[in-house]
Amino acid sequence: MEKTVVKVENLSHRYSVQWAIRDISFEIPSRGIHGLLGSNGAGKSTVMNIVCGVIKPTGGNVFIKGIDMRRHPVDAKRHIGFLPQRPPLHADLTVEEYLVHCAAARLMPTREVAKAVSDVMERCGIRHFAKRLVRNLSGGYQQRLGIAQAIIHGPDFVVLDEPTNGLDPNQIMEIRHLIKDIAREHAVLLSTHILSEVQVTCDYIQMIEEGKLVFAGTIDEFDNYITPNSLLVTMMEAPPEEELRLLPGVVGVETLQGNRYRVKFANEQNIAEQLVEASVARGWRLTDITLEKSSLDSIFSALSKR
Repeated sequence: MEKTVVKVENLSHRYSVQWAIRDISFEIPSRGIHGLLGSNGAGKSTVMNIVCGVIKPTGGNVFIKGIDMRRHPVDAKRHIGFLPQRPPLHADLTVEEYLVHCAAARLMPTREVAKAVSDVMERCGIRHFAKRLVRNLSGGYQQRLGIAQAIIHGPDFVVLDEPTNGLDPNQIMEIRHLIKDIAREHAVLLSTHILSEVQVTCDYIQMIEEGKLVFAGTIDEFDNYITPNSLLVTMMEAPPEEELRLLPGVVGVETLQGNRYRVKFANEQNIAEQLVEASVARGWRLTDITLEKSSLDSIFSALSKR
């Protein structure tokens, strides 16, 4: 069984009289990308700030590599790298100077700083900008630098808040590749409300809505949260819709383009087998049949009850 890096137990927090999150628990293993998903205002930022030791929770506990964040915050934070939504960059420093500053802020031994800075610039693809002022970097390279400062001390757990926000499509792809590379050696928590980002990047999902954890599992479990109830069918000699509706278990038929049909069925009905048998017997010339999964939007809506 994979070792746990982060353990969150019964986490609750309130601002004034209003609860931001209630009784949230989850664990994160030592590898992979975990998506922290939720609508704006769902409680994602509160969870991130508590896990990173920025604020103390009203109730519950956070353990980083078994270290209690409440009792030993400095020791726990040594194992965390954090990239907020707005990278904490110093515009008047060069890239190299800024990373040296970050290494010192992380209390790294002086003898290790030069190699750490060199390694992280190479890994994040910013070595050729070592002497360039931070203010003169493009948005994509500033984001790379933000990720570099988060991993310069070799943390076991990396937290990234909306890391592709405001980037163009090419920059987004580059950052995604970088995050996946980091996840080979570190546990990554990626906070976002963009469903497509979760689908192409994450291995696991924790979804929060109205301050409560409404889903925790793999991306495949998330994709199949709503049981599929329709088939996409292509038939070269398709019958009238009324004839398809007469098949046992079929509850609806929709004609699409190019000899394609959407066949909706009741749960636990073996419609695919019936369609194949009917096609052979009646000469419908069925050429393709695919189980249609629910869209991420519909799954998100179901979980958030919207």
